[in-house]
Amino acid sequence: MSKDTNQTAEALFEKALSVAEKHLEEAIKEGGPLGPYVAVAMIEAAVNAAVDETSHEDVIDMLRDLASQIEADAEEEDE
Repeated sequence: MSKDTNQTAEALFEKALSVAEKHLEEAIKEGGPLGPYVAVAMIEAAVNAAVDETSHEDVIDMLRDLASQIEADAEEEDE
């Protein structure tokens, strides 16, 4: 993938993430005391929708990347 294509993909993903975070914040507020459950339910709903839009393999790869990022962030916090 070229550098320009990679930068464009990253910019698109950042925009999509911004939209998703906005809606997640609203859903958590609406859930009130169920907020933490709503957040986890949104993950499941998002995974199901992503599989419908792409493939099981693509979603598994993306979730593995996300898990690696989460682990790296946790390790940085521990240092």
